[in-house]
Amino acid sequence: MVDSSSPAPSEYIVATDGACKGNPGPAGWAWVGMDGEWAAGSVPEGTNNIGELLALLRALQHHADVPHLRVQADSKYAIDTYASWMDGHRRRGWKTSTGAPTKNRDILELLIVARDARKAAGLPPVTLEHVRGHAGHVLNSWADNRAVRASHHAAAGLTREWSTRTGQERIDVAVLPPKSAEDKPAKRR
Repeated sequence: MVDSSSPAPSEYIVATDGACKGNPGPAGWAWVGMDGEWAAGSVPEGTNNIGELLALLRALQHHADVPHLRVQADSKYAIDTYASWMDGHRRRGWKTSTGAPTKNRDILELLIVARDARKAAGLPPVTLEHVRGHAGHVLNSWADNRAVRASHHAAAGLTREWSTRTGQERIDVAVLPPKSAEDKPAKRR
């Protein structure tokens, strides 16, 4: 694991997280960058794993031209899927090692496209870093905050994406997000 307090001069760090009210249920995803840039989205029906994978996918898509990208996630599932499992699923015809159909295939195919586009552009692989969730890690706490809020929007029937790239204000990532009733963690798996 790399020390997140001292990024390489040209490295950009982004934290990702997903949340779900129920599991399955209304879900949300989010990524938050080291400069306060962020994006989040709501999914009317999903799982926590879908939120985690969508957060990783959107972080990769929104930072497709960043040469040295480090993605921090509290989801070992998302990290292991990207780093190890998705290529095996594809080689086996989108079956798990037990022969069952691969879950979330549509997202995994898009993750492969995003990864392969980086490689085709001559960019180095994304560095994935596992961080402990709900442990005071500022970027992860903000990603969790935004993912939970997005899952609340999904529960209210609002399906959309929000981003600093579409007019939302940047987050002050020098401090932890505020605690409020809306920011209570969604049910996690």
